[in-house]
Amino acid sequence: MSVQRPFRFGVQSFSASSAREWRDRAKRAEELGYAVLSLADHFIGPGPAQEATGHPPQELAAVPAIAVAAEATTELRVGCRVFCVDYRHPVMLAKEAATLDLLSEGRVEIGMGAGWIAGEYAAADIPFEAAGVRIAKLAEAVTLMKALMAEGQTSFAGKYFRVEGFEGKPKPVQRPHPPIMIGGGGERVLGLAAREADIVSFNFNNRSGVLGADGVQSSTAELTAQKVEWVKKAAGERFPEIELEIGAYFTFVGDQSDAMAEGMAGVFGLSKEAMREHPHALFGSVDAICDELQRRREQYGISYVTVGDAQMVDFAPVVARLAGS
Repeated sequence: MSVQRPFRFGVQSFSASSAREWRDRAKRAEELGYAVLSLADHFIGPGPAQEATGHPPQELAAVPAIAVAAEATTELRVGCRVFCVDYRHPVMLAKEAATLDLLSEGRVEIGMGAGWIAGEYAAADIPFEAAGVRIAKLAEAVTLMKALMAEGQTSFAGKYFRVEGFEGKPKPVQRPHPPIMIGGGGERVLGLAAREADIVSFNFNNRSGVLGADGVQSSTAELTAQKVEWVKKAAGERFPEIELEIGAYFTFVGDQSDAMAEGMAGVFGLSKEAMREHPHALFGSVDAICDELQRRREQYGISYVTVGDAQMVDFAPVVARLAGS
């Protein structure tokens, strides 16, 4: 049996057409009982480069949007799922994250990842290095950020980052640092997450550099169980301290869910049964989804589930029934 934690639910959003719409979305997420509102960390706008990635466009920059969402709410936690290690220096990210945590009175979660959308890197002429290099950078960045949020001056000399002669300020409200989420779908990055993160986020193995069938097929029920075992092995005795999170990217509540599951199975080259039990998918009535989430928590230990903002209202009855239980 896996470690069982109370359910938490998050909403991930990418865009808003106005300040009012964004503030209202944050307030609505809080009213509906969601624990966290997060963004991703993608910056290219619509065009051929974005279309080739297979990823939906993200119009809002993560850091200012997080700040506005925190200001619009009182209890909702806010964060990024996840910051890409190559898009900002960890010294700057540590300062931004600590400032957000201070100004939100301790409501920030820091998601970090190694980066994966090759086309986004290419569009901005950012070198897209081998996965092992990006993960090694991520490991150093996590260590450095923790050091900058600790007391005293920071001294760090790694292969990719060097810091000497100053103290990180401000200090975050949450001590020793806000919860750190590390996300990914391969054994190496999940091993890093198991050793260093407070929250492990299971994702597709996006080795292809684009979002598509290969990634979805890398995260079936069987392969997600394998990922959990990787985390258990790498975490060792600290495994009970780790919260496990997953994005339910394909969530459909209601009468049309069966047809949606069949259609998506065809798109991603899976059987209908494999699509219905896919850990990144939820199909069915509120009762059926609640039962499935409880079954998956028992099987995998995953208790923190994030849905897209398009499903926020339809999924709210699930949140009302399971959050905190």
